[in-house]
Amino acid sequence: MSFCKPKIAIIGGGNIGGVLAQLAASRELGDIAVLDIVEDLAKGKCLDIAEAAAAEGFDVKLTGDHKPETILKDADIVIVTAGIARKPGMSRDDLLSINSKIIKEVAENIKKYAPKSYIIVISNPLDAMVTLMKSVTGFPANRVMGQAGVLDSSRFASFIAWELEVSVKDINALVLGGHGDTMVPLIKYANVAGIPVMEMLERKYKSKEKAVQVMDDIVKRTADAGGEVVRLLKTGSAFYSPAASAIAMVESILKDQKRILPTCAFLDGEYGVKGLYVGVPAILGANGVEKVVELTLSDEEQKMFDHSINAVKELIDVLKELKFL
Repeated sequence: MSFCKPKIAIIGGGNIGGVLAQLAASRELGDIAVLDIVEDLAKGKCLDIAEAAAAEGFDVKLTGDHKPETILKDADIVIVTAGIARKPGMSRDDLLSINSKIIKEVAENIKKYAPKSYIIVISNPLDAMVTLMKSVTGFPANRVMGQAGVLDSSRFASFIAWELEVSVKDINALVLGGHGDTMVPLIKYANVAGIPVMEMLERKYKSKEKAVQVMDDIVKRTADAGGEVVRLLKTGSAFYSPAASAIAMVESILKDQKRILPTCAFLDGEYGVKGLYVGVPAILGANGVEKVVELTLSDEEQKMFDHSINAVKELIDVLKELKFL
């Protein structure tokens, strides 16, 4: 009897790609192949991770190369991190033209060498890059998705936990919408072990007004979290938290966990949106995006969500003007 491990291909051997490979290896999610255009970079990173196998106790194969046909062949899941990272003062929108060219080439290679794969895009501006990926590959919507909501929700949960001085493990928090300044943290659904966060904040400060003010600050910090890291690093952008968030999605798909995770998924009428990739809660399992979970939004949340949708539409319009779509 023979057993075949899943093959996880990672496009981009930079900071995020390296952490993705390390996390996937340490959790033994499958054999890992890393692609980077810089010759030998991916080989070096994979060798470094592989040499830690005995110390960490994992047993998977790691391959690095600059040739797409080597890395992508027979891949079950492809994680795309290719593209330039944001620099201080640069918005995600500024990345659009440069990264669109890169993603188009990556998509063509995936279509050619890994036609049965599931794709998770991390590259920014996220919503536009996932849209472009689906357009070029022609893959069904359930097999093409983006990672942003897991990251944004994790950041939201972390800030809540720090404020309340409780374990982040007990925080449930959800962020919808486009990945950027227009994201929509859902305050009413945020809870600590089932207890509404706003109730916990009111108890802490013994003031509803103060609780609202504190939550407003948390929401603003969540929306600016990526920029905060960029400003502190000065020479790059976040890489550990985006990688960890993508791995959660990979694990749910490969193990058919059917976790409900905030995912940049294709909407076909859900939330009143048709034909756009937007961050929403979705069930991720062996068939990729198996179902979009619809939530009841308040009037204010719906207004914010609509604003986020319009921001995504503007990005897509630019892609069309640039003739990528």
